[in-house]
Amino acid sequence: MAEPRDAFDTKVRWPLRLTWAGLIAERVTVAFWPFWSVAMACLALLMMGLHRTLAVELVWSAVVVAIVSLALTFWFGIWKFRWPRRAEAVARLDATMVGRPLQTLADAQAIGAGDAASEALWREHRKRMAARLSGARAVRPDLKLSRRDPFALRYVALLGVAVGLMFGSLGRIGDVGDLGGGGQALAAGPSWEGWIEPPAYTGLPVLYLPDQAEGDLSIPEGSGIILRFYGEVGKLTLAETVSGRIGEVPPASDPEQQFAVAQGGKIEINGPGGRAWDVAILPDAAPAVTVAGPPETTYEGQMSLPFEATDDYGVVAGRAVIALDLDAVDRRYGLAMDPEQRPEIIRDLPLPIAGSRAEFAESLIDDFSQHPWAHLPVVVTLEVNDEAGQTGMAEPARMALPARRFFDPLAAAVVEQRRDLLWNRQNAGRVAQVLRAVSWKPEENLFRSEADYLQFRVILRRLETYAEAGITADQRDEIAQALWDLALALEEGDIDDARERMARAQERLSEAMKRGASESEIAELMQELRDATQDYLRQLSRQAQKEQDQNDEFDSADAQNMMQMDMNDLQRMMDRIQELMEQGRMAEAQQALEELQQLMENMRVTQGGEGQGSPGQQAMDNLAETLRDQQGLSDQAFRDLQEQFNPGANQGQSQGNQGRNGGEGQGQSHEGQGGQGDGAGETGQSGDRSLAERQRDLRDELNRQRGNLPGEGTEGGQAAREALEQADRAMRGAEDALRQDDLAGAIDKQAEAMDALREGIRNLGEAMAEAQREQQGGQGQAMGNAGSQQRDPLGRKPGSRGALGGDDSLLQGEDVYRRARELLDEIRRRSGEGDRSQDELDYLKRLLERF
Repeated sequence: MAEPRDAFDTKVRWPLRLTWAGLIAERVTVAFWPFWSVAMACLALLMMGLHRTLAVELVWSAVVVAIVSLALTFWFGIWKFRWPRRAEAVARLDATMVGRPLQTLADAQAIGAGDAASEALWREHRKRMAARLSGARAVRPDLKLSRRDPFALRYVALLGVAVGLMFGSLGRIGDVGDLGGGGQALAAGPSWEGWIEPPAYTGLPVLYLPDQAEGDLSIPEGSGIILRFYGEVGKLTLAETVSGRIGEVPPASDPEQQFAVAQGGKIEINGPGGRAWDVAILPDAAPAVTVAGPPETTYEGQMSLPFEATDDYGVVAGRAVIALDLDAVDRRYGLAMDPEQRPEIIRDLPLPIAGSRAEFAESLIDDFSQHPWAHLPVVVTLEVNDEAGQTGMAEPARMALPARRFFDPLAAAVVEQRRDLLWNRQNAGRVAQVLRAVSWKPEENLFRSEADYLQFRVILRRLETYAEAGITADQRDEIAQALWDLALALEEGDIDDARERMARAQERLSEAMKRGASESEIAELMQELRDATQDYLRQLSRQAQKEQDQNDEFDSADAQNMMQMDMNDLQRMMDRIQELMEQGRMAEAQQALEELQQLMENMRVTQGGEGQGSPGQQAMDNLAETLRDQQGLSDQAFRDLQEQFNPGANQGQSQGNQGRNGGEGQGQSHEGQGGQGDGAGETGQSGDRSLAERQRDLRDELNRQRGNLPGEGTEGGQAAREALEQADRAMRGAEDALRQDDLAGAIDKQAEAMDALREGIRNLGEAMAEAQREQQGGQGQAMGNAGSQQRDPLGRKPGSRGALGGDDSLLQGEDVYRRARELLDEIRRRSGEGDRSQDELDYLKRLLERF
C-alpha cells in the first residue's frame, strides 16, 4: 500500500523502525531458542570440566551428540525463521493507535471526488489522523516462549552457564582440543592415578599423586596410599619399599594397589607415564606435658595445679598419677610403722572443650583434704596421650599433697590423729590414748561448746571399743569421717574463734619478722594470715546477715565510729606487707602490720537501711512481705499436690518453711500465731477461701504496690516495674491453674512469680542506692550520717527486711577475676571426670562454651 512519506519521515520513523526490529527479534527468538539452549548446555559442561572426568570414549560420543544437536537446531531455526516485511511492521504499529491513522493516510477518497464539500471533509479527516501520529510508540516484541518451552529448558541451560562461571573456568574449554592426541594415547596405552590419605587426626588434606612432581616426597607416618592402573594389565607395575609388607604381597601389576606407609623408602610406577618418588616420613612426635608452677590451695583445701601440654596434632587424653613418696616421709610417731597399701591417686587432666589442643595451659583442680596422704610427701606424674597412642610424661614433681590447713590447735591435733589412723589400723590404740590424754581434764576454752566435747567423747569410746576387738576397714573409715566432721566444727567455730586465729597469725608473722626468719617461713606465715583473715571476714559476713534478719533498726550513734572496709582493701594491705618484707624493709612491714591489726580490731558489722520511714524502704518491706506470702501459697499448693498422691501424708507435719498463708511451718500456722501446724491448709484463718481466691487477693495487693512504687524515671525503677509486671502475669497464670485444679502448673507459675519478685526487689534496691548516691554527692565514706545506708566489712549494703540489692558488687577489682577463675577451674575439673553422667558432661560443656 502507498504511504505518505512526509508523515513517516516526520512522526513515525523511529517508532516504526523499533517495531520492525522487535518483530525481527521476536522471530529470531522463536526460531533459534533451541539452538542457543543446546549451545549454553554444552558450554556449561565444558566449563565444569566434565570432559576431564569421563572416559575418552564417552567424551567423544558426547561431542558427536552435541555437534549433531547444534546442527539440527540451527537448521530448524533457519527453516523456521521468516524475515518480516515493512508492511507487517506498519500494520503492527498502526494497530496500536486509535482509528488506524497510518492506514487512513495511505487510503484514497473512493466517493465524492470532485465535490468540494466531500473533499474538504476528507482533508479534515486526514488532518486529524495525521495529528494522531504524534502519539505513535514502538510496539514491544512478544519474546515469551513458555508455550513453546513448557519445561523451561532454556533456563536450565542458562543456570548451567552461571554455575560454570562461578565454580568452573573458561580455560577448561581449551582442553577439548587436547582430546584428540591425549584421548588417542589414553585409548591406545595405559594410565594411572593415585591418592595419599594422611591419618584423619592430622587434619591434613588428601594428596593427588599425579599432581606431585618426581623427587622427594614427605608424608605423615601412617598415611594410606591408593593406586589404580588403567589399560592393559601388566603395562604398569608398582615397586615400593615404604610399606614394609612381607608374606602375601599382591602382584605388582594389580589394577588397584593399597598399602600404608610405615617407613621411609621409594615408590616407583614402572611403565608408560610412570613416576618415582623418594618418600620421607614426617614422624608423629610424642606429646609433652610439664608442671607450670607450684600448686595453689584455697582456704577450703581445693588444690589447683597448673600444667602445660603440647603435641604436633593435639592431645586427646591425660591423667595425673599421685603416689606416696615413702622415702621422704618423716617416719615418727603414728607414721613409724609401715602404711597400709593404698592405690595411687589417678585423676583425669582437664582438656580444652573448644580451641586447639596442640598447645594449651590448664589446671588440675581437686580437693585431697580428706585423703590419708594429705600434707604428706607425694610424687605427682602427669601423662598425656595423642591419637596415635603415644604417651608423654612430665618430670615427676615432688611436693606435699595440698590440702586444707587447720589453724585451731585442737582441730589440727584431731586431723593428725585421723591421719595416723588411716595410715595403719594398728595405730587405733595409740590414737585412742592420745585423744584420751587430750580430753582428760581439758583446760578452759579448749572445747568451745559442750556439744563438741560430747562428740569428741563419743568418738573416743567407739574407737576404744573397736580397737579392743580389732578394728576393721569399715570401722576405721567410720571413725575417720567422724574425726573429720569434728575437726571442721572445731576449726570453723564462731567469729571470736576466727578473730583469735587471725590475731594469732598476725602475732606469729610479727615475731618472725622481728627475729629475721627465712623467706620461705615468712611466705608460709603470710599465707596463713591471708587464710585466717578470709575466714574472719566470712564469719563477719555471716554475723551481719544474721543480725540483719533479726533487727530492723541500727544505732545511728555507733555509725560515727564504724569503718568501711572490703576485701580488696585488706588484700592490698597484705600485698603491701609482703612486698615490703621481700624488699627487706622489715621496719616498714612491721608498721604496716600494726596498722592492719588496728583496722581489724576496729571493724564492726554494720546494718544498712534508709530508715523505716522512707517510701523506698516501705516499698521494699511490702514486696518482701508479698514474696513471703507467695512462698506460703506455693508451699500449701505443694502439700495439696502431695495429698492427691499420698492421702494423709502431711498430717501432723511441722515444716520449717518461712512462707506465710501456707498452713504449716515451725509448728504453727502461718495464718496466725495461734494456729497449730496441723496441716489445716486452706482453712486456718483463711476460712473457706480457696487457694485461687487467695492467689487473686495476693495479685491485687501486688498491683496496689506497683502503683506506689518509687524510683520512677530511673533505670533500676523501670527494671523493677517490668519485673513486677512479669510477677503479675505469673500470678494470674497460677490463679487460672488453681481454678482448673492444675496444682503442678500452679506451682510452676508461682515459682516464676517468686523469681520475678526477687528480681524486682533487687532492682528497686539498686534504684534506691543510686538515688542515695546522687543525694550524697558521691560521698560514700564510712563516717556517713545516721540516715545513710551502711555497709558490712565486705563492702556490701545489706539493707533490712528483704533488701537484697546494693550499689556495689560483693567482689570487686582483682577478686572478681580470681573468683571467676576459680569457678571456671571447677567447671573444667568436673568436665574432665569421665565417671560423670553424659547429661552432666553436656551441661558442663555448654557452660564452658558460653563462658
